[in-house]
Amino acid sequence: MIADLSFLNSARSLVIGACAFGWLAGAVLPAQANKVFVSNEKGNTVTVVDSETWEVLTEFDAGNRPRGIGISPDGSHLYVCASDDDSIKVFNAETYEFLWSLPSGPDPELFVLSPDGSTLYVSNEDDNLVTVVDTAKKTVVAEVPVGVEPEGMAVSPDVRFVVNTSETTNMAHFIATEDYKIKHNILVDQRPRYARFTNDGTTLFVSSEIGGTVSVIDMLGETGPELVTKIGFEVPGVQPEWLQPVGMRITSDNKWLFVALGPANRVAVIDVEKREVEKYILVGQRVWQLEFTPDEKYLLTTNGNSNDITVIDVAEQEAIRSIQVGQQPWGVVVSPK
Repeated sequence: MIADLSFLNSARSLVIGACAFGWLAGAVLPAQANKVFVSNEKGNTVTVVDSETWEVLTEFDAGNRPRGIGISPDGSHLYVCASDDDSIKVFNAETYEFLWSLPSGPDPELFVLSPDGSTLYVSNEDDNLVTVVDTAKKTVVAEVPVGVEPEGMAVSPDVRFVVNTSETTNMAHFIATEDYKIKHNILVDQRPRYARFTNDGTTLFVSSEIGGTVSVIDMLGETGPELVTKIGFEVPGVQPEWLQPVGMRITSDNKWLFVALGPANRVAVIDVEKREVEKYILVGQRVWQLEFTPDEKYLLTTNGNSNDITVIDVAEQEAIRSIQVGQQPWGVVVSPK
């Protein structure tokens, strides 16, 4: 637990909690906060947190075993993988009202939205499929057979490829959005959990939980995507088997890659150009997923065993506070600007 972090920097907390002001037609108006949505896997809820005051606003029912979570580009719709309900539940992101369910295939765990929000790509762990869903028509467009226990999902910035990672097959599968056929398979380390592209689309990172590495894949290889290296982790006093990379986020300037290290209770900070770990940040217990605020001033982590989220100051690369949420927080998303 790192609950004491919330008062280690009280001055900073006061600044965060204060209203930002702008000048419009002679009036001083408060800036609008972003909402942080956290899926609680065992609590069957989503917790909503204010990104300025860091106060919990509310918590609402989100189906059985909510895990993967995302939001539409315009911020109007919240999507939640209700894994034990075999569906994607859609909520109004302002009122938290349940709107409808999307077909997802059995046991949806993670998904990724196309940049325009028109398509959901969902990993179905039990049936070894990636399900493609039209969000407007609420229909399944395609089902793509992949490796055993698919989990991680990523879409390339140019939307040419959707990448799925299969935990048991230990592969990253590159699915063409043109025809939903697998064009490339790359073997990575044991139990790949998550995939993340750099924002220019030139590099893909794949985290392997049991292998304890992040694979670096060059998207500009002569014959297609190529594995070029693997990044390992080492923390003094932490057993190697606890260093289990899962969720990842990359700054928009492609400079820093942040990697959640599961039961190591750390977030690794990787210099993308050097492909080296520069720092480890102590957070809550069993850190799982990560998300930036839209301005990338803060990075939020979900900590499943301490039932909280940690707020990391991105510029300083340090944890500044923790916030209690629901039971076993899993995923996190922040409303757009």
